[in-house]
Amino acid sequence: MNVLIIGSGGREHALAWKLKKSPLLKQLHAIPGSAAISELAVCPAVAQADFEGIRKYAVENKIDLVVIGPEEPLAGGLSDRLTAAGLRVFGPSQKGAMLEASKQFAKEFMRRHQLPTADFQILYDADAAREKIRDNKKYPVVIKADGLAAGKGVRICHDEAQALEAVADFMEKRIFGFSGSKVLMEEFLTGKEISVMALVDGGSYLLLPVSRDHKRLRDNDAGPNTGGMGAIAPVELAAAAMETVKNEVLQRFVDGVKKDRIPFCGVIYAGLMLTPEGPRLLEFNVRFGDPETQALLPLVEEDLLELLQACVNGKLSGQKMETLKETCVTVVLSAKGYPENPEKGKEISGLDAAPADVLVFHAGTRKEAGKFLTGGGRILSVTARAATLEEARKKVYSAIEKITFEGMHYRRDIGL
Repeated sequence: MNVLIIGSGGREHALAWKLKKSPLLKQLHAIPGSAAISELAVCPAVAQADFEGIRKYAVENKIDLVVIGPEEPLAGGLSDRLTAAGLRVFGPSQKGAMLEASKQFAKEFMRRHQLPTADFQILYDADAAREKIRDNKKYPVVIKADGLAAGKGVRICHDEAQALEAVADFMEKRIFGFSGSKVLMEEFLTGKEISVMALVDGGSYLLLPVSRDHKRLRDNDAGPNTGGMGAIAPVELAAAAMETVKNEVLQRFVDGVKKDRIPFCGVIYAGLMLTPEGPRLLEFNVRFGDPETQALLPLVEEDLLELLQACVNGKLSGQKMETLKETCVTVVLSAKGYPENPEKGKEISGLDAAPADVLVFHAGTRKEAGKFLTGGGRILSVTARAATLEEARKKVYSAIEKITFEGMHYRRDIGL
């Protein structure tokens, strides 16, 4: 099979690494890809936002399967565009992508189909939002920008002043552009967060190992929210919690998209809080998580390409998900200034010093004169697998000590 990956980050590097192992693969392509991904795939000079260029390239190169990594092309309707051209696409329709692209759409879907989630109110303008906040007596409260914000559009507000500041930033200063035209004010839930991902073919689902990502920039969950600073997999769930996840979240999701006639072939990623009352849904994402994918794929024993093919063919129900009985830890190395204003152009050294059994997935890197340089916020995802969490942590942090670039930052408590 000829396969085309859309995207250029650590998640797409991990997908390329995993798909490359499949005996079904003939040729791997990636748009736009990266210098690191180009070692595994053909990366043509086509931009990720050039939907017509992608369609043309896929048709001309007889692509059998397109795998869309990031949320922006999904929300922009790339899947629909390629499907209309007769291509097989792993990635939901534009309507399906609204489950991530609009928190209002997602919360109303959850309420309609009785998925367990936090109470919420939708606020359509800044004045109404301020009025609601001044009436609110219960803190902390969560303020969320409605649209896509690269994982940074959620604020946990501990008092009225912080809530008013969030509204001003999202709705008036428009720090996330149109994504802040509406906001959600949501009940604050306490507990531990988990990431639950499943492949969905529109009629059934196949559960991946449960993982946990670490969103805050600094140790002990301090600092601002980021796209994710590390992940561990698997996370063991109590039997009752797992039953809730399967029956009240995933099955109701699959039944809901079918009932609402939302074409959905791809990944559903449910961000859940394990509260004292049971799992509660925080948000949906409609693609593989980043960095969770980097921690999940090394555990999957199945041929990923075979699973994705079954998904686009609507034949997921007969598939298995065998995984290694090990633990995987991924730690993200980020640039100085991330997430607001990351420094770029710093030389990265020590990449070859990592042991063979430690995987280094590239995100914000570029190559000049044979040297890798920093080129974004999250630079690398360093991943190690071992029999125990403690061993995997030891292995990953030992490898990180060999990698250096000016201003390098990472959390030292991933998996603790």
